[in-house]
Amino acid sequence: MLVIPAIDLKDGACVRLRQGKMTDVTVFSDDPVAVAAKWVEAGCKRLHLVDLNGAFEGKPVSAPIVQAIAHKFPDLPIQVGGGIRSLETIDEYLMTGVNYVIIGTKAVKDPNFIKEACNNFPDKIIVGIDAVEGMVATDGWAEISSHRVEDIAKRFEDFGVSSIIYTDISRDGMLQGCNIEHTSALAAATSIPIIASGGIHTLDDVQALLDANQPNIKGVITGRALYEDTLDLAAAQALCDKYKAK
Repeated sequence: MLVIPAIDLKDGACVRLRQGKMTDVTVFSDDPVAVAAKWVEAGCKRLHLVDLNGAFEGKPVSAPIVQAIAHKFPDLPIQVGGGIRSLETIDEYLMTGVNYVIIGTKAVKDPNFIKEACNNFPDKIIVGIDAVEGMVATDGWAEISSHRVEDIAKRFEDFGVSSIIYTDISRDGMLQGCNIEHTSALAAATSIPIIASGGIHTLDDVQALLDANQPNIKGVITGRALYEDTLDLAAAQALCDKYKAK
């Protein structure tokens, strides 16, 4: 299982939100490239970038920062989301050196777009499913849909989606632990690899996710815990590597 550091971009800075609220923001650095360098030095094997402004505006806003990080670390797999709503945007990101693009709102509202994107960009498309009490949220978490998480995931079974990032909004940025029950249920309900997100606080939370013994959970994204030093990235990845070796 990969431990994937998150860099959330807002107004050019590296920030973290609580429960996806743009009004509840903590700025951790005004130099996202330097933050990326910190996680690379700590041994991260993949990086998760989110254009928060783009998520709310429906088009990329922080693309120049994403490009700068991709160019500085060309050998580091990078996944990016936020405001990606067209094939042109996907192509532009991939051309800058990004490895995966994350489609959230567009995936829920137009599943056929995901099929088209996967056909055009094989193994490059990640679907982001964000939820509140099992119901999918869209538009930068501003709207709660009538779709259940498992139902949405099953739509993409045969499309060639690289993975699904599942975020429990109620846990995101709150350092209350990952929603293991819902994450494991989703992993069991689909053949698409799942990346957990939201709520990781300490090494015990990573261990609890490993103890769920759900092989389809391939990664976990963590942000605030790293920035507030309640989780050591190198130790967390070492724990996952040790578990895999058993």
